[in-house]
This record gives sequence, C-alpha cells and structure tokens, in this order.
Amino acid sequence: MGTLAASSARISSNAAAGYGTALGAALLMIALRWILSPLLGDSLPYITFYPAVAFAAWFCGVGPSILVVLVGLIAARYFGVSPREVLSAPDVGHTIGMIAFASGSAAIIAIGEFGRRDSVAMHRAQTDLEEKVEQRTVQLREANHSLGELSARLLHLQDEERRRIARELHDSVGQTLAALSMNLATVGADIERLAKTASIITDSTALVNDMSGDIRTISYLLHPPLLDEAGLASALTWYIKGFSERSKIDVQLHMPKDFGRLPRDLETAVFRVIQECLTNIHRHSGSSMAKISIDHLDGYVAVEVEDKGKGIAPQKHAEMVSWQSATPGVGVRGMRERLRQLGGSLDIRSDGEGKGTIVTARLPTTPAAPAPMEEQTRSAAAGSLEPSA
Repeated sequence: MGTLAASSARISSNAAAGYGTALGAALLMIALRWILSPLLGDSLPYITFYPAVAFAAWFCGVGPSILVVLVGLIAARYFGVSPREVLSAPDVGHTIGMIAFASGSAAIIAIGEFGRRDSVAMHRAQTDLEEKVEQRTVQLREANHSLGELSARLLHLQDEERRRIARELHDSVGQTLAALSMNLATVGADIERLAKTASIITDSTALVNDMSGDIRTISYLLHPPLLDEAGLASALTWYIKGFSERSKIDVQLHMPKDFGRLPRDLETAVFRVIQECLTNIHRHSGSSMAKISIDHLDGYVAVEVEDKGKGIAPQKHAEMVSWQSATPGVGVRGMRERLRQLGGSLDIRSDGEGKGTIVTARLPTTPAAPAPMEEQTRSAAAGSLEPSA
C-alpha cells in the first residue's frame, strides 16, 4: 500500500508523466480490445477501457483520466469502421453505449480521485513522520555519544582519585603511624619494670601495627603501586598472593614470562576486571579454586577467569548478559563500561548451577575509539574492593 501511494504521488505530481502514463494505458487497452475482437466481435466495445480509466483515476489524476475516456470513446466508435461510415452519426445502440461508458467512467474517476487524494495525503504524512523519526534518531545517537564520553571521563577521574588517595595514605598517614609505633616501642622499653603499663603499651603498639597494615592494604587495593612501577604481572602476583591468604581460595595465574608492559589504561582495566572477578568468586561462587589466564591473541589481550563454583542460574545469567537489564550488579556494569571505553568486550558463560563460571575479556592492544553506546544505564564504578576473608 505504501508503494502504491508513493507511485501515485510521484506520477500525479508531474503533469507530463500523468498524461503520458494515462495515454499509454489507453493504447494498451486498445491493443487488448483488438486481440479480443475474434471472441467479442462488436459486443462490449468498452470492456477493456474500464481498467484503464480506474488506473488513471487512481495514479494519474482527473485530467489524464478524462483523456483515457475520450480515447476510449473515439476508439470504440471508429475502431474497425469503414472510411465511408466515419462521418455518419452513431446509431442508437452506439449512443447509449457511449453515454453508459461516460457515466460509469465519471463515477470511477470520482471514486478514484477521492482515494488517490487520501492515499497521497497518507503518503505525505508517512514521509513527514519518517523524517521526524530520523531527526530524533540522530539526536538520540548524539546524546548517547555524549553520555559515553561522560562515562569515560568519570572512569578516568575515578582512577586518578584512587592513585591520589593511595599515595596520601602511604606517604602521609603510613609514615606518621610508623613514627608513632617506634615512639611507643621506645616508651615500652623504658618502662618494662612497670609490667601493667608495659602490657598496655604493647597492646597499643599491636593495635597501631594492625592499623598500619590495614591502611597499607586499603591503599594497595585502591591502586597498587606495583601496577605503575613494575607492571601488570608483578601487581597481579602480589594481589593474588594476598587474596589467596585471606580467602583460602587457590588462585592459579597463567601469564607468559615475556608478556611485557601495556598502556597504563589497559593494565588498569585488566587488573580491575580480575579484581572484580575474584571478589565475585569469593562472595558468590563457593569455589575453592580459580584459574586466571592472560595472553596476547591477534592484536588483543585475552583475559579468562574460571572457577568451579555453583555457577549462575539461567534467569540470573540472562539478566547479566543483557545490556537492557537494570538488575546486574555495579561490578558487572563497571567492568563492561571500562572495557567498552577501550574498545573491548566482556563475556560471561555459565552452563547452569553447579557447573562453574567463565568470564572472558578482550582488549585491543592499540588504542581504539569507544564503541557506540549499547547500554541505556551506565555505572561510574570501575570495580569494588575485595573484602577481608
């Protein structure tokens, strides 16, 4: 219906095309009538012209339709007539047939004109609607692009703030606590003869040492210094060792010895993805082991984290892999957004409850422009801290 309306609007808007199309239809009907002459004889002289009139009324307009009627009248009157009868007046039968054909054609033209106008109006409305939809689509695409840039900026600022807080905790508070610990140790040595006081001082020293260790752990979790100074391999080795000691989960790291350094953003992204995966394994999977594989593959860094835990229920897994779902945790959305900003991807596989989970991340080793926005809701969180076990 839309194609017919478009054709009608295109032909009727061009007078030459309308008259030419109508005349062609009339000539085609004349040829058809000539072909049917052996069967029809002189009967029904106008039978083949009604379709031409209807066609012209629907597609070409009033003027071309009248032209078809006139051509039909002339052809029916003089088709096959000898030259000596051309100037003679038509008999009563021919006159009645001409009047009936003209009347029927007038009715067809009127009906066709109403239908054609409605069809053209509908086609124009549809065209206007499509233009408006296209405009809104462009605006939405621009808004999504701006939102993606804002999300990338938030992630970058978050990483920078993590680095700043980590340096402050390590360089300022950590040093002050170390000095306080030494002072308390000195005082404790001077008053050893006072057993009760010495015991209190010893307890205080232990508390300060515990606090210093906690602050150092928090500082490393916020942003491990080894990640900037020694690279991804050293930072992961340190983090996995501490995680295994606290959580009692056996974590195996497989990474080529000649892996080398990556751009800072890529190393941060890989570290945060592995950190979030291990946190989720500790919190949710119940697995006693985890296996991490990192390697270069066709211009990409491939990261795979596997556990042998209870897996993910099918309904929960469907919600996690769908970008339209609003239910996945902050950590999953954070991993996806961080990888998307670097041109990477995240895949979560689980064959069901009791069969473990495999998380696969791919990141290009060369900088890439962010992919188009695929999520309606974005989280500014780039990963959560791993809890003490």
